[in-house]
Amino acid sequence: MRNRSNRERILKSSGNVFADLGRPNAREKQTKIRLALAINRLLAVRRLSQTAASRKLGIGQPKVSALHNYRLDGFSVERLLHLLTRLGCEVEIVVSLSPRRRSRTAPRILVSAA
Repeated sequence: MRNRSNRERILKSSGNVFADLGRPNAREKQTKIRLALAINRLLAVRRLSQTAASRKLGIGQPKVSALHNYRLDGFSVERLLHLLTRLGCEVEIVVSLSPRRRSRTAPRILVSAA
C-alpha cells in the first residue's frame, strides 16, 4: 500500500489534452483532431479503402494514410473542412456575436458531428 506522501496528484482535464500537456496551438490541434475523427468515421462507415478514399477526397493515398493515423501537420482546418464537403457533408459555421458571460476560460472553437 502506498503511503500518502507518494501519491500522484490527479488533475481535472481542461477538455483539451493538448492544452493539458502544454502543447503549442492546442486549440487548433484539438479542432483538427475532431474534424479528422469525423472524416475517418465517414470513411470507415463507407468502407472505403485508402485508394478509394484518395480518389473521393482528391488527395494522394499517402495523405489519406496520414489522415487515418491523425498525423495532421500537413492539413489546415480549412482543408479538413473541404474534405468533409468532398464526402457530401454540409459544414455549418456559427459565430456567436452575443457577449460572453464572465468565464475563466478563453473563447473557443467547438466541433461536433451530427
